[in-house]
Amino acid sequence: MAGPSGGSNPVAAINDTPMGMRQMLVVFLMVLLNALDGFDVLSSAFAAPGIAADWGIERDALGIMLSAELVGMGFGSVLLGGLADKIGRKPAMLICLVVMAIGMYMAHDSGTITTITIWRFLTGLGIGGMLASTNAVVAETTSKKGRSISMALYVIGYPLGGVIGGFAAQEWLLVNYDWRAVFLFGSIVTALMIPLVFILVPETPAFLAMQKKPGALERVNKSLRAYGKPMIESLPAVVEEGPQPKVTDILSQPKLRKVTLLLAFGYMFHTLTFYYILKFAPTIVAGAGFTQAQAASSLTYANIGGALGGFLFGFLLKRFDIRGPTVGACILGVVAVAWFGTGHETLWSWRVAAFFTMFFLNAAIVGYYAAFARGFPAYARASGTGFVLGVGRLGAAGSPIIAGFLFTWLGDSELLAVSLIMCSGALLGAVLLWFVPTNDADEDYVQSAPLPKNDAETGAPVARAA
Repeated sequence: MAGPSGGSNPVAAINDTPMGMRQMLVVFLMVLLNALDGFDVLSSAFAAPGIAADWGIERDALGIMLSAELVGMGFGSVLLGGLADKIGRKPAMLICLVVMAIGMYMAHDSGTITTITIWRFLTGLGIGGMLASTNAVVAETTSKKGRSISMALYVIGYPLGGVIGGFAAQEWLLVNYDWRAVFLFGSIVTALMIPLVFILVPETPAFLAMQKKPGALERVNKSLRAYGKPMIESLPAVVEEGPQPKVTDILSQPKLRKVTLLLAFGYMFHTLTFYYILKFAPTIVAGAGFTQAQAASSLTYANIGGALGGFLFGFLLKRFDIRGPTVGACILGVVAVAWFGTGHETLWSWRVAAFFTMFFLNAAIVGYYAAFARGFPAYARASGTGFVLGVGRLGAAGSPIIAGFLFTWLGDSELLAVSLIMCSGALLGAVLLWFVPTNDADEDYVQSAPLPKNDAETGAPVARAA
């Protein structure tokens, strides 16, 4: 067991030491949770052709159902993301898992398009809060050297969940059962994650240190021991002068406000394009004359592309800054979506087109998430990430609704026109992302924080530079 380091900075104990097995395990669990989120979000897309066939639902009404969990994700990212900065990352994740499991189970038992839409909204609340919490955990439990690749692995968990869920849907659930089995499967897997998180994931030292509550030092050291890191002898001195940090700084503090708004609206426009493919690909391919299982396979290959693109992009970010590569990935994603919209004759052509759309669009998502981790200081990281994801979900939620009405207005045959309109979102997102500062918010916060009046241990006045 590691002994006291003599220091007072638990963040440095994580940042500046090699990644241990417990850290790697936590990152692996966060990847699994993101994969679970990915499947839960896409479950309605896998089920959509069956729901439409059973209940005679048109594409515009189907688009509203497909957007329900995305609207919920927007609210969940803000409300439950903020909760993670108040009660902790771990309890917030457990609450979100319970909400998701209930929502998925009730969706499988729904009898009308209205009830399934309501339960998909509830599921989205849990998913939104989960994304904000897990992103903060990855940022706060990884070393500086391991953070980029850990964040990339975390982000590709989302399409990986779509891949695994896609194969389960197309090869098993939709073949042997019906669309209801997709939601039931998601509910069971979600429930199984609850004890794993409860037992294996410690609260992050960064969160505990920021709380400054009685007994905080003991809780921080307990967390550091769990991660195999040296314990500290004291916490950083409490700032007694100047403005105190608050989670509302993401909108009230000028530098953070700029980062927050550029990331929020850039991400919002990007998700408008991203979720057009994720939500409508199976319905589009089914409309081209393929079976429900074959149509679902197009989404599976899209997620394979997303996982591969995200993984390779993580290595790219280790060598280059975030902004340039991410903007480039956005632009290539626009080209890929336009190509998808030209239409294809064979199933494999649809699969390849879907693969490349997500290869580039999800690579850009990795860049966005890296920017979230760098752009917000620890005391407001879950709130900042949650706010950005919440605003971003406006684009995600609007995507299937807009696409559904475009198909109804222009006609199902006008795939290229709809695709060109929908891919403009990623282009606008790239423009806004170009102006996002790429400096590290934690380092900025430490350098700009006002000094305390007296040394925390000796009580002597702190010397100030002239």
